Amino acid sequence: MGVHTGESITVAPAQTLTDVDYQLMRDAAFACIRRIGVETGGSNVQFAVNPQTGDQVIIEMNPRVSRSSALASKATGFPIAKIAAKLAVGYRLDEIQNDITRETPASFEPTIDYVVTKFPRWAFEKLPGSNPVLGTQMQSVGEVMAIGRTFCESLQKAVRSLETGRRGINCDPAERELDAFSDEELVLAAAVPTPDRIFQVEAALRRFASIERLHEVTGIDPWFLDQILQIVEERDRLAQLGLERATRADWRRAKRLGFSDGQLAYLWNATEADVRAQRIAVGVRVTYKTVDTCAAEFAAFTPYHYSTYEDEDEIAPLTKPAVIILGSGPNRIGQGVEFDYCCVHAAFALRDAGYETVMVNCNPETVSTDYDTSDRLFFEPLTSEDVLNVCERLQEAGDVRGVIVSLGGQTPLKLAHDLERSGIPVLGTSPASIDAAEDREQFNALCDRLDIPQPDGAMATNADDAVAVANSIGYPVLVRPSYVLGGRAMQIVYDDTDVRRAMAELAHSGSLGREGGLSAERPALIDRFLEDATEVDVDALRDRTGACVIGGVMEHTEEAGVHSGDSACAIPPPTLLAEVVRTIEQYTRALADELQVVGLLNVQFAVKDRRVYVIEANPRASRTVPFVSKATGVPLAKIAARVMLGATFDELSAEGLLRPPAAGRHVAVKEAVLPFNRFPEVDTILGPEMRSTGEVMGIDRTFGMAFAKSQAGAGNKLPHNGTVFLSLADRDKDAGTVAALRFFELGFSIAATAATARHLENNGIRVDTIVAKVGEDVGVDAVELISSGKVDLVINTPRGRGPRTDGMHIRRAAIVHGVACITTVAAALAAAAGITEEAQRDAEVRSLQEYHADGQLRLEV
Repeated sequence: MGVHTGESITVAPAQTLTDVDYQLMRDAAFACIRRIGVETGGSNVQFAVNPQTGDQVIIEMNPRVSRSSALASKATGFPIAKIAAKLAVGYRLDEIQNDITRETPASFEPTIDYVVTKFPRWAFEKLPGSNPVLGTQMQSVGEVMAIGRTFCESLQKAVRSLETGRRGINCDPAERELDAFSDEELVLAAAVPTPDRIFQVEAALRRFASIERLHEVTGIDPWFLDQILQIVEERDRLAQLGLERATRADWRRAKRLGFSDGQLAYLWNATEADVRAQRIAVGVRVTYKTVDTCAAEFAAFTPYHYSTYEDEDEIAPLTKPAVIILGSGPNRIGQGVEFDYCCVHAAFALRDAGYETVMVNCNPETVSTDYDTSDRLFFEPLTSEDVLNVCERLQEAGDVRGVIVSLGGQTPLKLAHDLERSGIPVLGTSPASIDAAEDREQFNALCDRLDIPQPDGAMATNADDAVAVANSIGYPVLVRPSYVLGGRAMQIVYDDTDVRRAMAELAHSGSLGREGGLSAERPALIDRFLEDATEVDVDALRDRTGACVIGGVMEHTEEAGVHSGDSACAIPPPTLLAEVVRTIEQYTRALADELQVVGLLNVQFAVKDRRVYVIEANPRASRTVPFVSKATGVPLAKIAARVMLGATFDELSAEGLLRPPAAGRHVAVKEAVLPFNRFPEVDTILGPEMRSTGEVMGIDRTFGMAFAKSQAGAGNKLPHNGTVFLSLADRDKDAGTVAALRFFELGFSIAATAATARHLENNGIRVDTIVAKVGEDVGVDAVELISSGKVDLVINTPRGRGPRTDGMHIRRAAIVHGVACITTVAAALAAAAGITEEAQRDAEVRSLQEYHADGQLRLEV
């Protein structure tokens, strides 16, 4: 108790309730629903149970579906929201047929003969200064679900699904992080609920801590502690056994306790390939069971599968050529539902084209893991072992055309080489081309051949080399790891000390350490950072004939240096000159040709003084694909899927799938939704490391109104009057003066810090309130002014190398008191445009279909 349900590891069916307790809880839930007066639809009831006495209390009741409804639906195959929608329009439960059994009605309660474990995914490493202690406020950014025949199997599959570098609950390099703890320190650390608690518990049991002691300090039920102890004891047995001496029975026992090939490779000091080969040689191969909602009492018609190690396999033969689509894994900052959108649209498009679609994913929150999105669903971790198991089993079942890895983000992309080495066709852009885009030396050479400008840069695998690179190209520089998504661990640095600190973060001591740190295969990239440049995103498509379509050119509101996922962006670009846009499109087509892209390509550019520089190119789906598709009415992901299977643009145009983009003379603005209200101790300043957890879109006839709508959608409602407080870095003062003038002309009162006030007044803008530095005895400081409710909008830009103490206090006060806070001058100018538009006319309400039907632009191919 005391840890939010969204932060908790959850298990189904309930493992520690007696049948009497369960029936009492079921009856109480029904009574609560009836007393509240729920006439129809879904409800969520949360209970607390005293494990000593069995006493039950209701914590809360929500007469709606909840976040656990998706989990329950995926765990049982019983689609709660779908059935609730039918109930809402008048159906009774006994009138709705179960899609999976096609015999039982929806009034037949689901029963499962397997164990489901849900494990949350956190991203505290993305939020420096945050306290990774779990409590009543939800802070997780995603979750995974795993299915196994035992709790141990399910738990270990869930852990390796998280993509945090862990191969299971133990037996991997990350377990060494706890070696420095004494036995008592380990037990006391486990007493505090954190993301690492489950691993601390396992390590404590491995050091012979008693179940009674751990139960006392953690409150975890002894049954679960005993199950983890089984994994610990099996680990010891396997360590003594060794790879060569393991019998078929030993392998079966280990696999049914959830040990991955990677864990066994670590334990036996072997390669994962050797472990896999030996396992198959002794006759231990994966089997797949079907989720059927009724514990196998009735046959399942929907092929929704999970892996285990038993004797009977329930995979039916393929009836058509099949395509395997790898999903995006756990949602987290930098990779979320936008990639799931691409995978789902690919499944729809390929099913319509006559293929049997197969989805592999492990996230219960996603549409891709609905049993009716694809023809077959495998709820499995997206690891090399688990994906290869699925591919090889399906190849035995029929004609598998290949695997799509480029629509689910970085997660499936990292598996491309393993698939290729195993003889599994990778559809679309080749793994070699993916490497050519990611490898800095190859990409530099490619851009040189094409005469496309790039910021100066080079690669480094240690701090000394990184300092040498930085000094040769000049500060400031952008330091980033290779093969990551979401700006993971990227930093803008201004001197040698900062470079060394950034490199340490990328190595074994930092958040990427447990995932391999730095190596020749995973070097750091050191690039010259272009200050005051405009960043531009482009999504494009190329088919096997070399034809290229520009899906959308997006201009970022924030300047270069703010991650694209955290920046607002607009289609069409509101300030770029036509000649600059033409250059960007020309460079994009040249890169697509040189990389031999087949499918989607995302390219990021920086524009400074009308000169266009390429920052990076990614031959895969990007997080902007859904935004571009909805802004233009062109289904990029569907087209990409068909192109990867060999269709040409001419063929897709004839079918009507590829059509000209909507030209309703509208502007679409995408805005990021940031989680700072849940992390008040974290500075809100934006930078190259992505921290947004979602996004919204605003659409209207003008940029200003579209931007204003996007801010309202993101929860940043812009004020129409009141006081604007400005605190500007020296480099932002000239541009900030333009923004201040706009607000002054709109009738806002201006408050500013002393230096900013002098600059504004020297430029003819009256400042009504001069604000003292934070903590000064004379005058009112910014925090006091914001706290008093006398500020309606904060514009505070960072100074030089990073946030100063004053800036952090100001931005934190704005978050705490619910005052909109803008940290770039570009966003301030956009906000002024939005407020101006809202003052001049009411927002226009039109459906997306109406915007798309207004007219069509000719598509340039």
